[in-house]
Amino acid sequence: MGRYTWGKTVGALVLAASVAAVSGCSSSDDEGDAKPAAKAKTVSVEGATTTFQDAVTKFDTDGGCLEKEPGTCWEQMQALVEPARTLRKAMNSEKSVGADFWSPAYELIDTMEKGIAVGDDKGATAIGTNRPDVFGSAHDLSDWLDKNPIK
Repeated sequence: MGRYTWGKTVGALVLAASVAAVSGCSSSDDEGDAKPAAKAKTVSVEGATTTFQDAVTKFDTDGGCLEKEPGTCWEQMQALVEPARTLRKAMNSEKSVGADFWSPAYELIDTMEKGIAVGDDKGATAIGTNRPDVFGSAHDLSDWLDKNPIK
């Protein structure tokens, strides 16, 4: 029994040493090819606000969402939520004001996210339609941004 335990222990140590040695090996050609991790682009609040409000204006000038059937306005919903997500990231990185300042905007973006989390446009007449959560909150957020500019 003693030999068996001793043999397992030595075998495990040899295996661990082999794995450590092999994992440390690499060709010198690979060292120069390593690329540094890309830094995430930081968008300013001003830029993100403009992009978001442009999306809301485009939605309005294109006629909004006139179809009542489910699934007909999903692309418009996504076109408003994507710049709202970018705006949230910009708000998170803005240090000149605190989180309390952004609270109403965060709430509106959260409502938009809740509406899009359904995964599809429920339609205009469906019980629990998600259109007001996305479209209504987008317009409210645009208005809030107009009334609360960052200088």
